Amino acid sequence: MIALVLMRLTAFVRGGRAIAPVITALVVLGLIHGGGQSSAGSAYGYSAAMLFPVLAWQAKLLLDTEPDVQRQLARLTVGARREAVAGILAALAVGLAFCLVAMLAPWWPLHAIRGPVHPGLEWGLLAHLLALAAGVALGALASRPVTRTIRTGTTVLVTGSVLAVVLGLSGSVAPWLAPPVMATARALATEQLPSAGTFWLLTARTVLWCAVMLGLYARLRRSRA
Repeated sequence: MIALVLMRLTAFVRGGRAIAPVITALVVLGLIHGGGQSSAGSAYGYSAAMLFPVLAWQAKLLLDTEPDVQRQLARLTVGARREAVAGILAALAVGLAFCLVAMLAPWWPLHAIRGPVHPGLEWGLLAHLLALAAGVALGALASRPVTRTIRTGTTVLVTGSVLAVVLGLSGSVAPWLAPPVMATARALATEQLPSAGTFWLLTARTVLWCAVMLGLYARLRRSRA
């Protein structure tokens, strides 16, 4: 399975599909942090929220890279479950690289952090990891092995990204239907950083949402294999 993960990462990078998400992520980070300095929590919170659709898009592109015949051969070789898990792991690996850049960008070259770093740095790391998990889950659900067509996949990706923002707004009637990327950004934007209880609540909501989305992804992949 490790070889399959490495093969997908290599194909994603060498095939050029990684270029567009990378450029988009750099532009987003430049827009967020280029306007001036802010506290570590606020900078990282909004960075994670804005990168969520980019991470989802990147995951979709990676899972779309492999040809159908090659994917079927991989399923026969390592099994359907391992083949699906390998794709998710590859998407997480690329997403972690995105998150690392997002964590470093406010320090250099943008110099966008002011005031004390801790515990805003730890909360910022959490915010990016939560956005990464949710982004990979959405990107997997929008990928070609599930949606079959570019039009359907793009619709799922865009709709999911928009709903994550709309349902995540303050006063939303159904906030549990979306990953808490906006709730995390709002929590980090305050002068007083969230409590440990808020930390566990946001983490639990993200884990539950991702579990539902990835469960749906696995079920659809089995039915459409």
